[in-house]
Amino acid sequence: MQETISAQNAESVLVFDIGGSHVSAAICRRATFELGAIATAPLRGVTSAQGFIDQLCNLGSEAGAGQKAAGAELAFPGPFEYENGISRMEHKLPFLYGVDLRAPLAAYFGWPMDHVRFLNDAAAYLLGEVGAGAAKGVERAVCITLGTGIGCGFAVHGRHVTSGPGVPPGGEIWNVPYGNGIVEDELSTKFLIANYKNRTGREISVAEMASRAETDDAARAVFEDFGTQLGKTLGDVLRDFAPQVVVLGGGISKSPHLFVPAAAQVLGDSMELRISALHEKAPLVGAGVAWFTA
Repeated sequence: MQETISAQNAESVLVFDIGGSHVSAAICRRATFELGAIATAPLRGVTSAQGFIDQLCNLGSEAGAGQKAAGAELAFPGPFEYENGISRMEHKLPFLYGVDLRAPLAAYFGWPMDHVRFLNDAAAYLLGEVGAGAAKGVERAVCITLGTGIGCGFAVHGRHVTSGPGVPPGGEIWNVPYGNGIVEDELSTKFLIANYKNRTGREISVAEMASRAETDDAARAVFEDFGTQLGKTLGDVLRDFAPQVVVLGGGISKSPHLFVPAAAQVLGDSMELRISALHEKAPLVGAGVAWFTA
């Protein structure tokens, strides 16, 4: 058990990022949202709620060794009861369904129950970029993570919002109707993979496609098509919210030279595209931002 520090006087907090394949933890400091050393472990082999809780406790102890953290903020994918600390995911980490995660963490670290907090992982990514990344100081910003799915977050004056003028229900765009389907059909890895297969008859990963782009005309054309589609889709879906900046993260964003120029040409001066400054660290930083700006 450690000495209890009030939330208002906290100078550091433990932050966690629960991903699809791993869990990471670090200390985040109030002054600059700077992270300490990151402790990480794979989720492979974790098959029970108690095993998962043990992993969180071990990583938190490793990341916070010798430091006085006031509590913890955990970035979790949904569906999740963020106010109560209870997962409602059935397809990912099914062994956590209905499990109270707040109580065992508070007991292990000796914190008051309300010093263990939870937020959506996409919101955490957004807050990281708004608080200490590519959207710092931007009045109206959107963060989009481009990968096998589409994560999204909206911010006004540095605050995450899920409703209001121009904000889709829940602050999500992945399932917004678009074209002959939904936005995710147009802006995820499956768009790139399907386009390349249509052109060549071969199916390869997006990472391999990006590595070939300098010498493979089909790969280069696929990314340019993706950029054009990205510009059109963002222009249509985000028009009413009118962000000044859209931050792009996720795996696809690591090859921005292949698609951002085409997207920017479509968008013109309507909104600026920026690449994530924090990448994998964004949810950890954003969890700290959420704690210290609550």
